[in-house]
Amino acid sequence: MRTAHTVLVIGSGPAGLSCAAELHARGIDATVVERGGQIGAAWSGRYDALRFNTCRRNSALPGAPFPRHFGQFPTRDQYVDYLQTYAGRHHVAVEFGVDVQRLDPVPEGGWGVTTNAGLRKARHVVVATGIFNQPALPDWAAGDRFAGRVVHAAQYRNADPFYGERVLVAGAGSSGLEIAYELSRSGCREVLLAVRTPPNILLREVGGLPFDLPMPLFLRLPARLVDKMLLVVQRGIIGDLSDFGFSKPPEGPIAGLKRRGAGTAIVDRQVIDAIRDRSLRVVAAVDRLQSDGAVLADGTTVRVDTVVAATGYRTGLDAMVSHLGVLEQRGMPRDGRGGEVLPGLRFVGYVYRPGLTRFVGTLARRVADDIAAQLAAPSRVIAEGRDLARVVPQAPDGCSHRAWRRSP
Repeated sequence: MRTAHTVLVIGSGPAGLSCAAELHARGIDATVVERGGQIGAAWSGRYDALRFNTCRRNSALPGAPFPRHFGQFPTRDQYVDYLQTYAGRHHVAVEFGVDVQRLDPVPEGGWGVTTNAGLRKARHVVVATGIFNQPALPDWAAGDRFAGRVVHAAQYRNADPFYGERVLVAGAGSSGLEIAYELSRSGCREVLLAVRTPPNILLREVGGLPFDLPMPLFLRLPARLVDKMLLVVQRGIIGDLSDFGFSKPPEGPIAGLKRRGAGTAIVDRQVIDAIRDRSLRVVAAVDRLQSDGAVLADGTTVRVDTVVAATGYRTGLDAMVSHLGVLEQRGMPRDGRGGEVLPGLRFVGYVYRPGLTRFVGTLARRVADDIAAQLAAPSRVIAEGRDLARVVPQAPDGCSHRAWRRSP
């Protein structure tokens, strides 16, 4: 093993940084590795106009409020600066350009960590690479039949490269709606929004106040009750958009969030106005692409120069840990709130909920307490490591290449 760590934290977003900060506060050495070139690299690469969907009060890490001059909804650049300031204040050092490729238990306890820069060992590993880690493209985006270009929303920065083009944005989440709106106001010849599953649409602000202020309470109440109330609010503020291409959503905002992490688009009033004045035209979902455009689910065809796929993200955890049997459907870990899924292995921040930055900060405290308690009793860690190694066959290099199974 080239490098040994007490705790290795993978990812320099809010979950990774807050876990490292809480561990440092307890006198525990924690190393953060980031595959990108800066803190919060995943955020820094998103589109220029990106803003938070939740207000600064519900979105900051515990003990580290956003500055008031950020406004109600921090921007992308403000947030990256905030994370960098947080890391500096808490003396969290980050190693950049380190891509973790695989985790395997080792016989003496702890984990072997395969990276692009060689093999490391850690007594504890905290995976915090985020839910939105790997762009997800649908099957229709594959192949080369389309003569134009297909870009994922992760590659979109601003509307400048698309001036004068006909653009189809596929996906009606917050990002899809915001990107489509920006394109519709930036000299594109035509902008179409392809909608497969109609979202619940809510405004960032209502009457000058952030709409999400009561969200912590909403998440504690029964989803059916909250969704019924939000539907009334939605009808009163947004109105009926069925004549403009949006049919009734299949489920309420909170139910959709808890079940599949989607179903609600948070936007500004201007986006609704663009839909109503048809400068942003809603069409059916994309069925397939052809040389000059797209064939839609209702059989119509549209000619476009570019398709922007705002089709979501995957966790990207499969290559790293799928052989350990710790992932559920959609690549989510069995426990994304920091509980130990295997001895010495935790995942933090893999939860669908608004105000995720604030929430992962509270999880980080629990994770740090748990790790501190285990390090104070090292005999337990060694014993569990031997038990784990006993049931996981080892490859010649000492790293497991099979799924972990608990002995009866």
